[in-house]
Amino acid sequence: MDQDSGNVDLEIIVKGTPEGHKQELRLWLRMLSTTNLISQEVRRRLRAQFGMTLPQFDLMAQLDREPAGLRLGELSKRMMVTNGNVTGLVDRLESDGLISRESADGDRRVTVARLTAKGRDTFAAMAHAHEGWLSDMLADVEPRLVAATLRDLGVVKASVAAHLTAGED
Repeated sequence: MDQDSGNVDLEIIVKGTPEGHKQELRLWLRMLSTTNLISQEVRRRLRAQFGMTLPQFDLMAQLDREPAGLRLGELSKRMMVTNGNVTGLVDRLESDGLISRESADGDRRVTVARLTAKGRDTFAAMAHAHEGWLSDMLADVEPRLVAATLRDLGVVKASVAAHLTAGED
């Protein structure tokens, strides 16, 4: 457990394993631990500064990229969550006046969500803050290391993608 934050460091799984052993496991645990730390802090800051959840922020980010709006089914796919989860998020954001919902092409079975003007302004403020939070959390990492890590993780991602097993759960 990290003394300062109360977070469990997933790398404890390989504690005591000699250096150079289980490197793939170490890499995965380090990436997962880092992602979890960042996600937890972003969630905390979104809640504290905007009264917003990370899934709400993610949904608004999807809509920000698509000014004409997105069908709820497409939102579910992009966010990798169920239609029910998206409906709940849309209900809340609509009640807050941040998104609007309407039928597509007169078909009441197909619903399109889009940001309202208030939603665009709110998301712009959150996105700006989010960018600052990431800069703050990574302030001790030199730009050349950020660039090298991006490049190297691209290789890792490509390897993982090349070895996925399609259609099996």
